[in-house]
Amino acid sequence: MAAVKEMTSSRRESGRIGCTPAGMTIREMLERREHEYLSPCATFSDQSKGRRFPLVECAYRTTFQRDRDRIIHSKSFRRLKHKTQVFLAPVGDHYRTRLTHALEVSQIARTVSRALCLNEDLTEAIALGHDLGHTPFGHAGEAVLNEVYPGRFAHNEQSLRIVDELENGKGLNLTFEVRDGILNHSKGPADIFAPGRGERPKTLEGEVVRISDSIAYINHDTDDAIRSKLITEADLPSDCVRVLGDTPSHRIDTMVGDVVRSSRDGKIQMSPEILRATNTLRSYLYKNVYPRSEIQDSINSARKILKEIYHFLVDNPKLFIDETSPKSRDAELERQVVDFIAGMTDRYALEFYKKHFLTKLEI
Repeated sequence: MAAVKEMTSSRRESGRIGCTPAGMTIREMLERREHEYLSPCATFSDQSKGRRFPLVECAYRTTFQRDRDRIIHSKSFRRLKHKTQVFLAPVGDHYRTRLTHALEVSQIARTVSRALCLNEDLTEAIALGHDLGHTPFGHAGEAVLNEVYPGRFAHNEQSLRIVDELENGKGLNLTFEVRDGILNHSKGPADIFAPGRGERPKTLEGEVVRISDSIAYINHDTDDAIRSKLITEADLPSDCVRVLGDTPSHRIDTMVGDVVRSSRDGKIQMSPEILRATNTLRSYLYKNVYPRSEIQDSINSARKILKEIYHFLVDNPKLFIDETSPKSRDAELERQVVDFIAGMTDRYALEFYKKHFLTKLEI
């Protein structure tokens, strides 16, 4: 204790604010702290599998902190604020967008990771980057591009393509662990723990983001549906309300707390009762909210817009090159067009459509 008081006194006298041991960088100190504090199941920054291209280490940020910062400062991340979550171009100011969704996923995932002593910086980087590849007009846009593009289109794969190649014309050169979490965050259509489009994440932090993504959208889509008066709180399945809670914040707290209590032996999981109620609420959204005509009418208009833009640009390659300066010039024309459309915000897609088709179409 005397030694600690002596060090503190010494720092006061020298005017120093930090507490980095002599001869050690701030990054090295943070890496050492990870080994002292985090679970043996966590992913340690100094044990990352590295980047696609070598990069000199930062003196004061761990490799995962650096990835998070690169994502936050990217243009693709900023564009998420004008990309639809569920409700297309809503009138109210409080509906979620892809940006607010990413922030809510990040908050939930960080809470879980911190409670489980996992790497919070890695978790945050994956969460903030997981939807960078989402199209305008939500999943409707994703479905359209998958239909018209001769290759395969999926938003998780596009997110990886953005951080690997498209952003700044050369990608963000992120670590393997962040790239893996971004690619493998998608779920199956039934159970939120079911296999998705690809593999499961190779880190527990990636698994935390995967379940946090579901917790976030199930609850905020329910909240937005109630806000829009498509449903009322009384319409929700009574068993779900009884088990999970009668407000969005209560339900999130129940789900998050259950994940923290139930995860063990290197596995992120929920208890059977909470998982069953969560899946039931998710199914309710797919059956009673997403198919509603108030949403589907806008989605049908959005599908028409994106289809026509795609075929217009593919049929007019010179105009496409002149107007868009595509980032992926080495790719085939169809791939370049898909990259361009996927990067559009909702409002940019509408303006582009009006400009080239002279059609005033409101969503």
